[in-house]
Amino acid sequence: FSMSNHLALIFPGQGSQSVGMGKAWVDAFDEARAVFEEADATLGFSLSSLCFEGPNDDLQLTANTQPAILACSVAMYRSLAARTDLEAVAMAGHSLGEYSAHVAAGTLSLADALRLVRRRGELMQEAVPVGVGAMAAIMGLDQGAISLAVDQVAAEGDGVVALANVNSPQQMVIAGHAGAVERAVAASKAAGARIAKMLPVSAPFHSPLMAPARAHLTPHLRETQFDDPRVPVVTNIDAQPAAGGAGAREALERQVDGPVRWVESIRHLIDDLGVGSFLEVGPGKVLTGLGKRIDKGVRWTAAPTPEGLADLTV
Repeated sequence: FSMSNHLALIFPGQGSQSVGMGKAWVDAFDEARAVFEEADATLGFSLSSLCFEGPNDDLQLTANTQPAILACSVAMYRSLAARTDLEAVAMAGHSLGEYSAHVAAGTLSLADALRLVRRRGELMQEAVPVGVGAMAAIMGLDQGAISLAVDQVAAEGDGVVALANVNSPQQMVIAGHAGAVERAVAASKAAGARIAKMLPVSAPFHSPLMAPARAHLTPHLRETQFDDPRVPVVTNIDAQPAAGGAGAREALERQVDGPVRWVESIRHLIDDLGVGSFLEVGPGKVLTGLGKRIDKGVRWTAAPTPEGLADLTV
């Protein structure tokens, strides 16, 4: 195992889940097994069997997906941390992944984070009736052009649509009322988008339509213990490190109905915090793929398999 200077850990969000995730880590490492045992006990149902065996339809439900990805990411992080000298200078997580980052940074306990993301998933699901909201991915247009298309549709006054995720310089996600999102997709295509397509999600995450979810999640966040992060955690909403435990909590409140400023977060890590290497800790390789589109001049590594741990270089 070898490591370059200035490593940041990044934790994935929804969309990285798959049946079987975490199983190899639990089979290989006590730390991973302990995380899943704590998750099952905390949530009062077998999250582990849902992750390892499915069914996929149940795993895809937001209220299940969020704690599942968190548990898997923390299991991998703790297994890695116990066996390598992962000296991260900073961390960040995409949407739900920000909670995983805070567990790794010591801001939140695992049990509290699991309870919060379980509730967050339920509230996001309940905020907008299925079919009323939608999200769409737009590729091949810059942020200014997409913002223009979104603003034009929003100005018509027939439904809410907003920029929800800035994932890479050429990949954005918009969210809002289904009809308004469809019109913004058409406007983006007319403006020259390479791809503009509706996404198979059940709710318009990170849009103003999530205000009820934010309002209901806020009391849960405020009654939860937040310690100061041991390592800077760059937040989605500000693309800056959270200011202590209170700042971390407040950023998670605003994150529910605010945009995920992922490109700016990564740029802050590279340009201001001097990060030269990123390790994605969690299921899948989504953030590693996005990262290579944000900056090819730094190193991007997806978490290894348990067998590949000895050969990990970051």
